Amino acid sequence: MKVLHGFEGEWLRRYPDPTALMAREAAAEVYGVPADWVMAANGSDEMLALLARAFLERGRRIAYPMPTYSLYVTLAEMQDAEAVEVPYDEEYTLPVEGLIAARAHLTFVCTPNNPSATVAPARDLERLAAGLEGVLVIDEAYTDFADENAIGLVSRHPNVIVLRTLSKGYSLAGLRVGFGVARPELLEGLVKIKDSYNVDAVALRLAAAALKDQAWMKANAETIKASRAKLAAELRKMGFALWPSQANFILARPPKGDARYLYLELRDRGILVRYWDRPRLEDKIRISVGTEEENRALIDALKKLIL
Repeated sequence: MKVLHGFEGEWLRRYPDPTALMAREAAAEVYGVPADWVMAANGSDEMLALLARAFLERGRRIAYPMPTYSLYVTLAEMQDAEAVEVPYDEEYTLPVEGLIAARAHLTFVCTPNNPSATVAPARDLERLAAGLEGVLVIDEAYTDFADENAIGLVSRHPNVIVLRTLSKGYSLAGLRVGFGVARPELLEGLVKIKDSYNVDAVALRLAAAALKDQAWMKANAETIKASRAKLAAELRKMGFALWPSQANFILARPPKGDARYLYLELRDRGILVRYWDRPRLEDKIRISVGTEEENRALIDALKKLIL
């Protein structure tokens, strides 16, 4: 907010720095890498799109475990590439061998995964990176709420890129700033195909300020994690089956009745949860961790519908 209050019109009269150096240096300090190992983008979704443009075309292959973030298959379709979906087991264990066997040019792993909120252990990601011939994209959009991350893999594996965003733990989704962290030789091709000024001047300054205020981000994440634990405990009391969450949401299977029924009933009460009418997810709902008041309203509504 201090940056916004000190806003200068000169920032808008000039084009922003095409290298986004201010934000990259701040990110590099947080991630423990040199600044030339960091690329800034208009959200981590832009990084995903740039990776697809750089590495995919007709006759090339993308692989990812399923269920996961729905944008991956969309990117494959946009590039007319073959998509290989390797199923998770019921516990959402990373299917390392299946992903290696896919022999993809680009492999996406979302961790914590969306929608399961489960984390792929570093040892599994290490084994996957070592076994792949193509590029491994580790999408860590929700990592600020997790107990471990994979940022260390970029120094050991030249085929790994880790994606980060300010949308979740920093609560700056409207800013649209994300980062790719990888060795410079991997980032070089992505920089060539990005828009010249893909992060605006205001966003660059706000991103740098947010990254420098790690105390606020960590406190924010801890508050959400504490609320997540309380919400999970209440859901378990009602008989929901939960997957261990390390994100700012919880994947839950209702104890009775179908998930779609709960989704519709909650929606009618002004409470929004996610529901997917697709295999492996049709019996579950994804619940975002809200404020104490929002969580209480959800629990009260569920008790009336279930108990």
